[in-house]
Amino acid sequence: MTMTQPTHQGASPICVAALYRFAPLSRIGEVRDALKKVSDEQGIKGTLLLAGEGINGTIAGSRAGIDRVLDHIRNWPGFSDLDVKFSSATTMPFHRMKVRVKQEIVTMGQPDLDPASDAGTYVDPQDWNALIDDPDTIVIDTRNDYEVSIGSFAGAVDPMTASFRDFPDWFARERQRLLGSGKPPRVAMFCTGGIRCEKASAYLKSEGLDDVYHLKGGILAYLEHVAEEESRWQGECFVFDQRVAIGHGLSAGTHELCFACRRPVSPADRLSPLYEAGASCAACHGERDDRQRASYRERYRQELRAAEQGRAHVGATLERMRSDHVG
Repeated sequence: MTMTQPTHQGASPICVAALYRFAPLSRIGEVRDALKKVSDEQGIKGTLLLAGEGINGTIAGSRAGIDRVLDHIRNWPGFSDLDVKFSSATTMPFHRMKVRVKQEIVTMGQPDLDPASDAGTYVDPQDWNALIDDPDTIVIDTRNDYEVSIGSFAGAVDPMTASFRDFPDWFARERQRLLGSGKPPRVAMFCTGGIRCEKASAYLKSEGLDDVYHLKGGILAYLEHVAEEESRWQGECFVFDQRVAIGHGLSAGTHELCFACRRPVSPADRLSPLYEAGASCAACHGERDDRQRASYRERYRQELRAAEQGRAHVGATLERMRSDHVG
């Protein structure tokens, strides 16, 4: 999931496209069937989520096939400005094509929100520093706790949520402490690719705040377009693909993914006696028993063997994560 175009010469043959768009979507059953049909015809695999509020997901395949699917979506009324981030992969990161109808394209438990018309103000990456450097701006990280743990913007508020669904409850509890009783402050929010902070901005506006902003293209756009020497970002950014984490310039990070709990594991974490590739990390060791770890070891062994034979790969773990969350 990067903002760059995939390389076609001497590199990866698989184009990966992470996409979303908040726009009203009707006759979803018919839309789903037509989208599944064109995706299958083009040999595209991945997961796309449809709801009355729009579309979200990640797909992979040939560049020509991806372009055909994106053209199909952009022809829907209101979807010409589809947000797409491209990356490339050495092997197909998905096993099948799934087009699912859900209540929300990113689950917040607030299906009546209308981000298409009521979201906050976009802020381009080049203008983000000035906004968050202002002492009158409250900066909120809308990502989950395991994502925030490996990197965030300096001074950002960490809601410490396990799921994006927890964000409204967190805000309800912390509203008075954050905002005080005077004039509502300026609030700036961010997330990985832009979708969660866009919806969170609509939620805050529904709660009566007007001076609300969100980072266009998310952290990924910021790390790509803002020079490291000017950056306010600290650490690495968790991503839902094979890279696990990235740094400035979208360079590969140092974290790996725990096969058992799917949390990011740093080089220091991998030195822990509780870390075992394919079975546990220090964060989840106490959450699982020996029987579960034995099951993880066997599944990990089978997936590695399948990958060696070209039948599958450990990316299946990431596919399960992508099925319910993108950006």
